[in-house]
Amino acid sequence: MRRYLFLIVMLAVFVAVTLVHDARSAEEIRVWGGKVEDFKDSKGRVWHGGQNEKEAWGGWVEKLPRVAEVQNLTKDAEKLAKAEGYDKELFYAVSWAQFPDVVKMELKTGKGMFDVTYLVGEHWSPNNRGFDIIIEDEIVELEYVTPGKDEIDIKRYPGIEVKDQVMNLEFAGNRDTGAGDLNAMFSGIEVIPALAVDPQQKVTTTWGALKSERQNP
Repeated sequence: MRRYLFLIVMLAVFVAVTLVHDARSAEEIRVWGGKVEDFKDSKGRVWHGGQNEKEAWGGWVEKLPRVAEVQNLTKDAEKLAKAEGYDKELFYAVSWAQFPDVVKMELKTGKGMFDVTYLVGEHWSPNNRGFDIIIEDEIVELEYVTPGKDEIDIKRYPGIEVKDQVMNLEFAGNRDTGAGDLNAMFSGIEVIPALAVDPQQKVTTTWGALKSERQNP
């Protein structure tokens, strides 16, 4: 009996350690568009330059994005950025592609579940730029249209699963939006690990299953 209980405890500990290890191996990654240099925001978070490739954190793939920048936002846009916890500087520049080219990024997140936030500032084609946002080969935002002039938008996509260590993102113009500008772009990408299952809950479930098995051979 004691031997059996010991095995149960060891298995529960193994499950807990494995879950915690997987969670810790997943990486937070932040990228700001249109830039080569990194940016440390007012909260001390580092945003990597989106115009880089083959970095330790990832980078663009297939084709170097174009860049554009306008250092201006409406007062409402500045208020929104502040309320959402982002510095206004993140919305000035973009990495973009001239249609039919697309913007592609690979982020070395590690495997796991992630919450992804897309940031954009529109300065050139207000309410008239249309494209799809694709993460891990799934369209998470179909026929997206950017906001008004010098306005910003923040879109969140929770629970994105990465199985192969690298998160793939693609921004691709879509004629079905009816927009006159199909040049896809981004100002910022934020990827935060999201623990899909509470380790304590998982351990409790495992313990309960083993206990039930012991009582009902």
